[in-house]
Amino acid sequence: MRRAAVVFALVGLFGLSPGPAALAQDAPTEELSPEEAAAEAAAEADARAAIEEAEAIAPPPRPPEAKSLEELLQLVRQGFQRERAENQRRETEFRQAKERQAQLLAEAERTLASEEALSERLEIAYNRNESAIGEAEANLAERLGELGELFGVVRQVANDLSGHTWESLTSSQLTGRREMLDRLGRSKELPSTEDLERLWYELQREMTAQGEVVRYPASVLTLDGDVEERDVIRAGVFSALSNGRYLGWESKEQKLRELTRQPPSKYVSTVGPFEDTESGFAPLAVDPSQGALLNALLATPDTTERVQQGGYVGYVIIILGVFAVILGLWRWVDISVTARRVAAQRKSDRPDSGNPLGRVLGVYEANKEVDAETLELKLDEAVLRESARLERFIWLVKVVSVVAPLLGLLGTVTGMIQTFQMITLFGAGDPKMMAGGISEALVTTMLGLITAIPLVLLHATLANSTRRITDVLDEQSAGLIAMRSEDASA
Repeated sequence: MRRAAVVFALVGLFGLSPGPAALAQDAPTEELSPEEAAAEAAAEADARAAIEEAEAIAPPPRPPEAKSLEELLQLVRQGFQRERAENQRRETEFRQAKERQAQLLAEAERTLASEEALSERLEIAYNRNESAIGEAEANLAERLGELGELFGVVRQVANDLSGHTWESLTSSQLTGRREMLDRLGRSKELPSTEDLERLWYELQREMTAQGEVVRYPASVLTLDGDVEERDVIRAGVFSALSNGRYLGWESKEQKLRELTRQPPSKYVSTVGPFEDTESGFAPLAVDPSQGALLNALLATPDTTERVQQGGYVGYVIIILGVFAVILGLWRWVDISVTARRVAAQRKSDRPDSGNPLGRVLGVYEANKEVDAETLELKLDEAVLRESARLERFIWLVKVVSVVAPLLGLLGTVTGMIQTFQMITLFGAGDPKMMAGGISEALVTTMLGLITAIPLVLLHATLANSTRRITDVLDEQSAGLIAMRSEDASA
């Protein structure tokens, strides 16, 4: 078949295609069986593929050109002769290939029959083994009895202890437990006596370690990402200490780590004396939740972070509040000094220009010769002048106490708008993001109220002190006018 394909390809390369007569001569005159017809069709397909491959590699050469009709006739005759010879050779090749195809087909049929017989035998063996496995499992379950429940309990306890030790501080000291526990938890076989004893031992060791205070060397992850070997003190499963600071437990790395921020100083102050204690008792702040409370405490923003969360509006509120408080304290000191001077002036008959009452008395002394109505106008003018001097800048304190909550509300509204924009972009699937955004938005309201409440109290104090001094001035001026009227009527 291969030779016939090559011959057919060569014929195509030289541009000699068999004519109708030649093709009629090549057609077999005998009847072919279906297998032989299939083999012959396969051979012809291989021949065509060979021709296409040859044509793809090298294009067919151009036939010689005839210069006259006689040369053209001679070329046609030569072509017919070559075609006839090629067709005869190709027919021979096809017949030889047909004989080989029949032999190969017979071999393939024998192989197929052998494989089908093997498949049937394997299927029978598979079904027999499945039945045997089912019977063996049923027999095993019957013989296990209560041991099957023991197997389930052991697996559950091993898995629970593995998860507990993975998150426990004791793993920084007691290593190599998780592999055994995981193997025991995944095992599908009955645990051996050695495995049961090891599981009991690990349970007992973990319970004992929870009540120990021990010092041991351990690897610590620093804030720079480096690993250092340090002496660590472990207080049960609650706290780990080193170099006067608290340490956290990184379960993913199975190492202790430095905290990005330490708890408040009232807790950290107990670490140093506790580390220096060799025996006896010493106070120490521990986390009974094994890290949850400590992480929550560290995640709580401090005062500086709260102020930063308020943004520009928060800074404006703080600046206005500080300015108003300083101004109010200055006015409170000034009014307090003035009140003492007025009280001293009331006990003295000599006017002193260093206090409001003394200046009002000075106006009276300067206008003794005028009539009572003119004197009353002069004294009223002096009282109004002193009242304006006493009440100066107090209005600023009142304005800031009103504006601060409004600014806080403005910051909250803008913060809520930003939070809802983030929810629109990223969705509301994470409640922490929403809670964090709302918390930051409410910081400005908190700052506004913190600023406004003391300023309202300060303004009330200043207004009351000023009113008392003004009442004294009105009382004294009214008494002077009454005395002047009595002298005039007498």
